[in-house]
Amino acid sequence: MSMLTEINIGSYTLRGASLGGLYTALHIPELDSLFDVGLAIRRGATASRLFLSHAHLDHIGALPSLLGMRGMVAGSDHPPLQIYCPLGVEEELEAALHSLSLLHRWPLRVSMHSMAVGEILHLKNRLWVKALKTFHPVPSLGYLIFERIQKLRLEYQSLRGDELRELKRSNVEISHTVERPKVAYLTDTLPDALKYCPEVFEAEVLIIECTFLSEKKGVEVARAGCHIHIEELLEWAPLMKNKAVVLMHFSQVHSPQEIEEICRKRLGPILGERLHLLLPPKGTKQWWI
Repeated sequence: MSMLTEINIGSYTLRGASLGGLYTALHIPELDSLFDVGLAIRRGATASRLFLSHAHLDHIGALPSLLGMRGMVAGSDHPPLQIYCPLGVEEELEAALHSLSLLHRWPLRVSMHSMAVGEILHLKNRLWVKALKTFHPVPSLGYLIFERIQKLRLEYQSLRGDELRELKRSNVEISHTVERPKVAYLTDTLPDALKYCPEVFEAEVLIIECTFLSEKKGVEVARAGCHIHIEELLEWAPLMKNKAVVLMHFSQVHSPQEIEEICRKRLGPILGERLHLLLPPKGTKQWWI
């Protein structure tokens, strides 16, 4: 396998590979997080958490390898990997990892957090995650990573420090909670998910699948497999206020060069320099494997 692709987008580094039906695995070190694990990313082996979109093998198949790497690199004293997954996946996943631990003769330790659509969990400090509704034949989720911060209310912003302290001593609520969406992740879903998750358009970075791009596999084929075709994504592109939009999970029926040409031609006029494509490194004509 050639080196993984690395995209620098604002304050984030996106590292990984995604080829529809074969593998999807992403690592964002600034979030200390992995998104799906169709490949085991060595540099992400010590990440604190993993967000699983669903349990198809091209998105989950390398989890044992990742955990094996984690044990070798970090040792048994390292905290277990925090796995966030769709509700209904956790029992079978834990059972599978238990069986693999017996074969491996070493515990593949994880801490499971199953989530229902709309559920919000605290990750660390100001960082939270919301489970997003997606449409796939098996239990699935998208994820929105966001920050919650306390911000001074507008009517108090002109006051001096001593005046603010006096208000606080009088139990006056001088601040309110503001949520700042940072990274949204949507894959293996019908585009209908965008109707239910409009907050993804406000995230700094939107990572979204765009599996099919032409009549080689038309909209009907994409919908039959619960995937997104560029024809349908075009309808939503004008709503994307994101600083960066990363397209991924392209079908291997398209070559990397073809994908570059089609996406730049169709979506480039709408998204401009905000458009990023998760393709093999520049100069590589083949897929990662």
